[in-house]
Amino acid sequence: MSYIVALTGGIGSGKSTVSNEFSRLGVPVVDADIIARQVVEPGRDALQQIAYHFGHSILLADGTLNRKKLREHIFSHSADKQWLNNLLHPLIQQETQRQFADLTAPYLLWVVPLLIENNLCSRANRVLVVDVSRETQLSRIMTRDGSNLPLAEQILSAQTSRAERLSHADDVLNNDREPEALIPQIALLHQKYLTLANQFNKQDLSI
Repeated sequence: MSYIVALTGGIGSGKSTVSNEFSRLGVPVVDADIIARQVVEPGRDALQQIAYHFGHSILLADGTLNRKKLREHIFSHSADKQWLNNLLHPLIQQETQRQFADLTAPYLLWVVPLLIENNLCSRANRVLVVDVSRETQLSRIMTRDGSNLPLAEQILSAQTSRAERLSHADDVLNNDREPEALIPQIALLHQKYLTLANQFNKQDLSI
């Protein structure tokens, strides 16, 4: 299996910007958010269970999941949030492991927004945190989702704190500036991870 670099960060931190740059450098990306969308596509059993549990009003007119409505609901209904997590997390992990097993690159980037919250750090060889200020997060949430300030603050409060996230980091990228500022930093990290992956793979061969 490839050396695993887990990429995480709070909502609005710019994880997609970072993962896209690693992908441009040829690094395979396994994205938990993409997998989470795939397991609730129309025709999947998980979507049927969600519609039964929350009612068919949780679906859009085309039969797809109304993710915005669901997100807003579970942030104020903890029991429903736990029910949803219990349904989706095993499916997401199963598909994640399948994708891991299919890759042969020196290292892969595993994008996991809730890496800390779901206690998944031990499943990666290294943790890269994309860090931004709270003010930047709030601004990006409201711009991206059309959320008002109270909802944006509620979304942030549901995630782990910035300090807690940073305490788990092996590497940190600050993304408060323009995205272009990340490019040389990511290039350096890429070389670093190639070296670490090479060392890791040599150890595996010697066992």
